[in-house]
Amino acid sequence: MSNTYSQIYIQIVFAVRNRTALIQSNWEEKIYKYITGIITNKNQKLIAINGLPDHIHIFIGMKPDCCLSDLVREIKKSSTNYINNEKLSAFKFNWQKGFGAFSYSHTQIDAVYQYIINQKKHHKTQSFKEEYLDFLEKFKVDYKSEYLFDWFDENEI
Repeated sequence: MSNTYSQIYIQIVFAVRNRTALIQSNWEEKIYKYITGIITNKNQKLIAINGLPDHIHIFIGMKPDCCLSDLVREIKKSSTNYINNEKLSAFKFNWQKGFGAFSYSHTQIDAVYQYIINQKKHHKTQSFKEEYLDFLEKFKVDYKSEYLFDWFDENEI
């Protein structure tokens, strides 16, 4: 698109189906690199990627000709197939339906980058459920709790 200029920064968050902690530390870097390849091949810019065994955060610089839902669908579909075909998980792997997407200004890039890179440290004091609900509140996103991810008491996991 000639003469189109933009700066769109989006943090994408989604969980493993049933919040099962299937992403293991011995292969998480493989899946992050694989997802990086998907994003790059779709001509988007990866800024940060990280997560925990039960969810992932992806921070991208997005071009205006990209459809976010299509990009996330491709990331989920391709990475699920990769994980299952490579037998990285001992169990059948799937992502949960849906995702969160939160936009940021250029001045917030470093803070969001640091937040995502420090996910493991951050989640020592806050559960994924608390974090996700905080995002929804902070960004004033209307939601119905029955349509959110499947939540389990942290003590049940």
